[in-house]
Amino acid sequence: QVQLVESGGGLVQAGGSLRLSCAASGIIFSSHAMEWYRQAPGKQRELVASITSEGITNYADSVKGRFAISRDNAKNTAYLQMNGLKSEDTAVYYCAARRVVRSWGQGTQVTVSS
Repeated sequence: QVQLVESGGGLVQAGGSLRLSCAASGIIFSSHAMEWYRQAPGKQRELVASITSEGITNYADSVKGRFAISRDNAKNTAYLQMNGLKSEDTAVYYCAARRVVRSWGQGTQVTVSS
C-alpha cells in the first residue's frame, strides 16, 4: 500500500522559508518521479516542482529561483525547500509519486502572511 506523508507546513511571514518533506512507503522510491503540487482556495491544483528518478528537476515559472526540489533515495523522502515566500504561495501542498500511476499524499497547509 502506497503511503505518502507530507510535513513541514505552517505559518510564515512573507520573505521567509519553509522546507516540506514527503516520506514515502510501499513503493520502490528510487524508481518514481516525485512531484509537489499546490492548491489554493478556489483554484485548481497546480504542479509546482518535479524531480525524476534520475534527478532531473523542473519548476513552475512562478517558483523558479525560489523553490528547490530534492530527493534522498536512502531515506525514501522528497523535499521542497521554499525560500522568499510570498502571500500567493499560500496553499495546501501535496506530494505525489509517479511511475505508471500517480499516488498522492494528504497535503500540508502553507500560509504566508504579508
